[in-house]
Amino acid sequence: MSFVLGPNQYGKAENRVVRIYRDTARHEIRDLNVSTALRGDFREAHETGDQANVLPTDTQKNTAFAFAKEHGVTSPEDYALTLGDRFLAVTPAATASRVEVEEYAWDRIDVGGAGHDHAFVKRGGEVRTTVVTRQRSGDQAGEQSQTRAWVVSGVKDLVVLKSTGSEFKGFLKDDYTTLQETDDRILATSLVARWRYEDDAIASGTDWNKSFDDIRQVMLETFATTYSRALQESLYAMGSAVLAAHPEVAEIKFSAPNKHHFLVDLSPFGLDNPGEVFVAADRPYGLIEATVQREDGSDPGDAWLTVPGFC
Repeated sequence: MSFVLGPNQYGKAENRVVRIYRDTARHEIRDLNVSTALRGDFREAHETGDQANVLPTDTQKNTAFAFAKEHGVTSPEDYALTLGDRFLAVTPAATASRVEVEEYAWDRIDVGGAGHDHAFVKRGGEVRTTVVTRQRSGDQAGEQSQTRAWVVSGVKDLVVLKSTGSEFKGFLKDDYTTLQETDDRILATSLVARWRYEDDAIASGTDWNKSFDDIRQVMLETFATTYSRALQESLYAMGSAVLAAHPEVAEIKFSAPNKHHFLVDLSPFGLDNPGEVFVAADRPYGLIEATVQREDGSDPGDAWLTVPGFC
């Protein structure tokens, strides 16, 4: 019986890179969690232990920190694109690089009605994300051989809630169905949303920070203003609104756990409860996942490969 090596990659996970800009008295901070990986012809490393083609994971870590200084962090996307480019340029055996970045937001501490120049408070909750895959077109290393990149950006742990404007009824029932229909309920979720940019978004000089802010706002406004007959309907409306407003986005994927809130029976205490007091249950929970894409969308290629939750 013979065996062969299947798909593989290697890299350095969760490098905590914090870049402080001190060019002026008013400092700026970018707080990143960076994971890098390389795919390619690393068969000898697995089968014989020959490391000649392997760029060490420690080198990948060092590069992540050095590039935060040399090239800066204007956005997670620009930083990841530059980093992935470097790894392909110095690793001839690599056919693709993958850089995943999470960014944690910090706000200036308010002092006398104004944000302090160099004191910050970490913002809780949501995390900005991006995954950049660089694909080499040929077997040779170097800038000219790198012809395609995929950028998948997004947000996770974006917790949203509607206290009304949502129903759930008319669903399929069988012998084990106990859920009661409702035409007025709390709708809440901890949203994970990731969107893939069109191929020309990089060449056209997309303002990644503005695009992220705008897409986030579109999703929130649509969630708030769309009457929901189901979480599925809300996700489809949000995705459709993003694609309508942002031609640079090819498709958007959602993963949305339904954060259930159940009305508490206060009648034993002689109290009425007209939709005012609830118990929040963290598990089990319904998990709704959906993709909204353009009918004539571009080929995703390797864009979603190894993106957490969207393989």
